Amino acid sequence: MAKYKNHKSRKTGLPPGTLVHTGDKKTEVSKVNLFSYNELVISEKNNVKIKDLVKAKFDVTTQEWINILGVHDTKLIEEIGQVFNLHPLLLEDIVSVHQRPKIDEYENCLFVVVRILYLDDNLQLQSEQVSFVLMENTLISFHENHDECFEIIRERLRKAKGRVRKMGVDYLLYALMDAIVDHYFVILDKYGEVLEHIENDLLQDADDKIINRIYKMKSNVLQLRKTVVPMRELVNNLMKGGVDEIKEITQLFMKDLYDHIIQVYDTTENYRDTLSGLMDIHLSASSNKMNRIMKVLTIISTIFIPLTFIVGVYGMNFHYMPELEWKFGYFGIWAIMLIIVGGMIYVFKNKKWL
Repeated sequence: MAKYKNHKSRKTGLPPGTLVHTGDKKTEVSKVNLFSYNELVISEKNNVKIKDLVKAKFDVTTQEWINILGVHDTKLIEEIGQVFNLHPLLLEDIVSVHQRPKIDEYENCLFVVVRILYLDDNLQLQSEQVSFVLMENTLISFHENHDECFEIIRERLRKAKGRVRKMGVDYLLYALMDAIVDHYFVILDKYGEVLEHIENDLLQDADDKIINRIYKMKSNVLQLRKTVVPMRELVNNLMKGGVDEIKEITQLFMKDLYDHIIQVYDTTENYRDTLSGLMDIHLSASSNKMNRIMKVLTIISTIFIPLTFIVGVYGMNFHYMPELEWKFGYFGIWAIMLIIVGGMIYVFKNKKWL
């Protein structure tokens, strides 16, 4: 959270529309890839220049998918905005990489923000913003590092599989969003396995390490939920219609995407309930363990109370104590103490306290 606030503070005092990248500082060169396609032909170009985008803009025979990898180059983002006449506030949202999923309608385009989720080496949930600008014949996507989930869409374009080459760029937007949501299921499957391991370990031994694992998992699930809830609202708006850039035939596919998001949301809620149950189980197990310890200590203390009393009495330094002169006094006291101990143990077992 502190890191997020530090990034946001870079924009303090600047006028609206100022392009300031709020993500981690990067030195890599941003890449611009271009897919020009129709039902019959396709052209794929990597590391294209701005002049190539100008040509693609005026080519009405093909549809264009412009994919920008790396939004830290604000100069490049500004040049692309000038080529396609994009609003300054839209460009500002692209480089402000901590946006929640949302949809904005501008005069000449539809702006959509979603988030790619992935797991690091420690199974911690990481999030990355993906921005889409949908125009009549062009789709522009902006993201920072991870676009592996888009590779399946690239293969469909190259090999003309499915509908993606036959339909408009609005369907391409659906396909890319569907690929992102499908990756949510991969994360949920992995977290399901982790939850099973936590449950098994918890039943064996409720130590402090397990509660830390539960808290970390709960934090990840909450972060996933914070992404899914606005995503659900976004797709619901696209599904209902009223957005000029989304054709009626594509709205049917948006309904399917909405169903997928609902499944992700329901699974996330189930995981939250499971984690809450695991926390209750851990607290109950810890409480039971403490109760067993206190029970043993209480029984030991109860047994030694009368023994301590006897020893205390005969530890007094009075001169006239009848038993002190008795030759069997020492053994007699031991016999009395052993009888008391045996009697108390018998009573405890009879009451099933032991």
